[in-house]
Amino acid sequence: MVTTFQQHIVQESTKFSGSSVELQWLLSAMILASKLITAQVRRAGLSDILGSANETNIQGETQQKLDVFADKTLINCFSSRASVGILASEENEHPIIVSTEPEAQYAIVFDPLDGSSNIDVAVTIGTTFSIFPRPENCDASDPLNWILQPGRKQIAAGYVVYGSSTVLVYSVGNGVHGFTLDPSIGTYILTHENIRMPEQGEYYSFNEAYNDLFPPKYVEFVRKIKSGSLGRFYSSRFIGSLVADFHRTLLRGGIFIYPETKNFPGGRLRLLYEANPIAFLAEQAGGAASDGKLPILDILPNELHERTPLVVGGKVEMTEFEKFCL
Repeated sequence: MVTTFQQHIVQESTKFSGSSVELQWLLSAMILASKLITAQVRRAGLSDILGSANETNIQGETQQKLDVFADKTLINCFSSRASVGILASEENEHPIIVSTEPEAQYAIVFDPLDGSSNIDVAVTIGTTFSIFPRPENCDASDPLNWILQPGRKQIAAGYVVYGSSTVLVYSVGNGVHGFTLDPSIGTYILTHENIRMPEQGEYYSFNEAYNDLFPPKYVEFVRKIKSGSLGRFYSSRFIGSLVADFHRTLLRGGIFIYPETKNFPGGRLRLLYEANPIAFLAEQAGGAASDGKLPILDILPNELHERTPLVVGGKVEMTEFEKFCL
């Protein structure tokens, strides 16, 4: 029996903390945006969408044309939802106030195109997103009080992978489910129901070119698991696109490690846009995520574009990591 994403949302909405209609309406915006982005990704190289936009974002990174397109697409799609009050994107310095009306009960934070440096060489990229509820007595005209919540306050999160196929993975706090876009009918079909991260995998994702910049404990930990001390030998798999690396880790198990460096002592990945949704999904799938000291979901952010180290993986690897590094 074929289950579409829309059908699945209706089933899952009974476990959602808000109304089922709100959940369906919010996620339908993500569905539409992902299809529009997929269409542009599939045409990359055939249309004038590759290359730099000759602009930098708030992170000081050069924006690609697809970065800009994805960001505008997500903003436009989510802004049309009456239940959305605040939008925050990795590409924009400040949050966007969509509505201050009482029915605007949700904030959406997203990285419109993770791994965009890979666009021009046809390597897998992705979108990450989180949905936060409006805190009680929160003034929507002060969006930071709304957005700067710990990751455990997320009521839904997910990502979209744009690779050999387009895959959308999401959770509303009741397990993790994956859908593949069928281009022949333009519909997402349930292909990965109730995903459980393997307790132990065979791969580690770690950019060993930065060994001299990473804290020694991380380098030693990787050396330890490579030695077979966990009962098996691990192979290296590192794409350089967080969504792609985590998607493999989610399905195949193992561990992804991106620590702080001398150049980025607070870590490189963004807490709100990248680490929080990934950690939410990891825990829902039976894994764990840490900044090297605390669970990612317990961190109270201090600023919109706060960065963090990220270690995420299966039960065996994360238990060993905590013993070794914490």
